[in-house]
Amino acid sequence: MFDIQYIDKYDVLKRLATLSDMSRTDLNLMVIFDAIMKEQSITAAAEQLAMTQPSVSNALSRMRHQWHDPLFVKDGRGVKPTPFAEQLWQRINNPLADIQQALAPPEFIAQQARRQFRIALTDGMSGILWLPLRQHIEQHAPGIDIYAVPYKADGETLLLNAEVDLVVDYYPGRDRQIRSEAQFDNHFVCLMRPGHVLASQTLTLTRFLAQDHLLVSLSGDPRGAVDTQLQQQHQQRRVAMTVNSFSAALEILRDSNLIAVMPLSVAMKAIARGELVAKPVPLVVPPAPISMAWHIRQQRDPGLSWLRQTIAEILTELDSQCRQALQALHK
Repeated sequence: MFDIQYIDKYDVLKRLATLSDMSRTDLNLMVIFDAIMKEQSITAAAEQLAMTQPSVSNALSRMRHQWHDPLFVKDGRGVKPTPFAEQLWQRINNPLADIQQALAPPEFIAQQARRQFRIALTDGMSGILWLPLRQHIEQHAPGIDIYAVPYKADGETLLLNAEVDLVVDYYPGRDRQIRSEAQFDNHFVCLMRPGHVLASQTLTLTRFLAQDHLLVSLSGDPRGAVDTQLQQQHQQRRVAMTVNSFSAALEILRDSNLIAVMPLSVAMKAIARGELVAKPVPLVVPPAPISMAWHIRQQRDPGLSWLRQTIAEILTELDSQCRQALQALHK
């Protein structure tokens, strides 16, 4: 799933430690040795490493003493490696390159990148995020593929097991290996079809409780945040149907007499098209905080940083639209 350039640097160091008689070698010496091998010149190696020529020469002397070999002999204006140096370089070249990539990943150029990302999210979030994300990718990063992974409040497990690169949804996890950033608060509204008996009335708590309700429940449990709030008021509603998909819920509401409390962000398009009517919920239902979460193993991944920034910009615009709609709804 992850790009090959993002390896475990500790695994690479372990590989280096297995080199014969090298486990106590200063890694800096190996870096200098690698530069001399590539440049075939002490002077050029010094320039590449931003070191003085005497410093590189002194390091070479230490290598010769420690590894019991001349390593390089003069060859015109440059140097030529000994057979031992050739053999040694073959063994350390790839591990050194792996360490350099792990500690200083190459620049991510979105327009040229070819990569896949797996994102865990509900169908409600994919309904509001996927289209603008795809439109951005088509214009700015045509080689990027995005795969949606079903999210059932198991984001922490998915990230720890490296099954996804990112979680974009409600994320309650607290594992120290996971980083998360709040994006916006998902405010709830009560939805119904335009021809519903309550569509032209003020939605009071009494009228709200008298209706049959639809609940989006990923687990199938017919109790949600609304029921928790009602219980504190010694009230109860009838949840006549549950569904595990927001898109399915919107379709059911359009063609039935059920009502549902759902995030405004999920229903905004249906409301704008006149397919559903939104009413303020007649009780206090705390908004659901939406976050982005990722594992610290990818903290310095420039590709994932680009994706996170792109998604954050999309969700910031969405949050602005939702806030305006919410203000209009409460006027």
